Amino acid sequence: MKTPQLTVAECRSRQNRLKEVLRELNADQALLISPENVQWATGFRPHRLMQSAAIVSQRDGCTLIAPNEPPPGHAADEVRTFTAQWLCTLRQDQTTAIVEALPNRSVVTAVEGSCCGPLLRDAIDGSIIDVESELRELRRRKHADELSMMRHAIACTDAMYRKAREIIRPGISELDVFNQLHAAAVKVAGEPLTALGNDYQSNSPGGPPRPRATQAGELLILDLGPAYRGYYADNCRTFSVDGNPTDIQLQARDVILGVFDIVRSGVRPGASCRELFAECKAVLDAYRPGAFFHHLGHGVGLYPHEAPHLNPHWDDVFEVGDVFTVEPGLYAEDLRAGIRIEENFVVTGDGVEQLTSTSTEL
Repeated sequence: MKTPQLTVAECRSRQNRLKEVLRELNADQALLISPENVQWATGFRPHRLMQSAAIVSQRDGCTLIAPNEPPPGHAADEVRTFTAQWLCTLRQDQTTAIVEALPNRSVVTAVEGSCCGPLLRDAIDGSIIDVESELRELRRRKHADELSMMRHAIACTDAMYRKAREIIRPGISELDVFNQLHAAAVKVAGEPLTALGNDYQSNSPGGPPRPRATQAGELLILDLGPAYRGYYADNCRTFSVDGNPTDIQLQARDVILGVFDIVRSGVRPGASCRELFAECKAVLDAYRPGAFFHHLGHGVGLYPHEAPHLNPHWDDVFEVGDVFTVEPGLYAEDLRAGIRIEENFVVTGDGVEQLTSTSTEL
């Protein structure tokens, strides 16, 4: 089965966007250490227990520092390797080995401030500037190859919800649901997942699966976040455990679905995320004051929560290429214990495209 992957051409395009930022900052090169940024720029994602680095230089192109051997399908002009294992034992000093492989240490280097520790900083003879916030902004605009990765992750959630509808009955445990949904997602992914999401609890606003049997009348919130090769999906559906939702539960579901009409009609490049939050919260509060108590949504990509933030603690605006979630919910004891529905969207030139399509029936 052919599965999507990042392309060399799109990685080169992302490197060029980073080089534009480096010119604006008067930096000669960027040193990328976090797995997300290395993958974003080069297409290479190391094993979770191994480290790597990428240097994007205005003069010398891209150098990838990879564990053990050159990887296939990368977008680097040069690959340097270091030994990450001796006789299959993982080294715990891989950062030291990366330092030894670094080229061009005497130039102005832009780094990720939060993960470029003293060992790396001491190895750079030239001046250092922080480019982490600029990298976060660059990653907001998803390229075509990134969208294909995220669509594949979303396809995993579709399979998980289909399996959920088959198996959820009174008496099944949350752990059994989790295990069967995991298997369904892996089959679609075609390989192990790099994440699986957080919320698998019945009669609860959310949480990890427990060895607890579900009961008739309860609602089971499945907020699924499988990641395919590091790229996340993040969407949510709610299921009536016995397949007989009450009138109150159905009415709450319909109010929640009305929020998505606001999103589809109101989101476009330049629209305020804070204002969208306020408008949608007002609708939910008018129905049940205080029953909606979390963010409206967030950006998603190589990290579960990215910009834009649909949250009054930020003042973001939507930009073309943003992939974001909208997850309105209502929680109360008579709802046993709540409903959340979450969809994924990408911002286009004149609005949004919805990436999720699974049924929202309880």
